[in-house]
Amino acid sequence: MTIASAALLLFLILDPLGNIPVFLSMLRRLTPQRQRIVLARELLIALFVLMLFLWAGKYALEVMHLRQESVAIAGGIVLFLIGIRMIFPPPEGLMGEIPDGEPFIVPMAIPLVAGPSGMAAVMLMGSNEPDRLGEWSLALLIAWGATAAILFSATYLYKLLGARALTALERLMGMLLVAISVQMLLDGIIGFVRMGMASA
Repeated sequence: MTIASAALLLFLILDPLGNIPVFLSMLRRLTPQRQRIVLARELLIALFVLMLFLWAGKYALEVMHLRQESVAIAGGIVLFLIGIRMIFPPPEGLMGEIPDGEPFIVPMAIPLVAGPSGMAAVMLMGSNEPDRLGEWSLALLIAWGATAAILFSATYLYKLLGARALTALERLMGMLLVAISVQMLLDGIIGFVRMGMASA
């Protein structure tokens, strides 16, 4: 996987376009200046969490005695479910009921930006090819930077594209996520089968 393809994968998982309506709804009670401060804070928290999973994921797997194939299969399943919810969103929205008040960590930073699928994806990258952690960090920064740019332009983009166009884009991204999740799931199953055959 190249840096560009990893960045694209992470960008799809972070789903900034799908998060625009949710973020606008959560920040609407705040002043414009406070909105920018809260958004910057939440995005930085999400970046810290994802970087932590990227760099420490390999050691976490070793401590919990989890195989990389298990994380790949679990990440594929979670990613598949999120992709399905993006294509067929429930009436209450992708993340359910939105809490009142100024958001702090939950749900903006986690799980809207740094969700379980993103954590699983960066953990897999770091554990599968630990010698490329610098490249994966760059890919994560590119995806995070694009996500931040879109979310800081959320009001403008919402007015420009409208709710229908954003919904269509989110469903398209959901279809791509479903395809990626199936590939991740198949890779995990193939790796597990190969390991079983090697040990037999």
